[in-house]
Amino acid sequence: MSHDHAHFVFKGRFQIKSFVEFARHRAERLGLDLQFGPSSAEAIAVNVSGAVELVDAFEMACSLGPFDCFVLDVARHDINLAA
Repeated sequence: MSHDHAHFVFKGRFQIKSFVEFARHRAERLGLDLQFGPSSAEAIAVNVSGAVELVDAFEMACSLGPFDCFVLDVARHDINLAA
């Protein structure tokens, strides 16, 4: 499996603590490295690295989000660490 490094910005309506716990749990289950950036009730930034397919699965899971959050949009920027 090849590795991917991606920066996500999830936009919508968030209970920050709930979304962060949800994302951490998903990342742990998928064996991904995770770092949070700026977070607000309208947008949460996340850096993720790991196997490409699992980063994709993380994006899908978080786009559905926890029950008390509503994700309206996901912006993804793949990061090329070799450059």
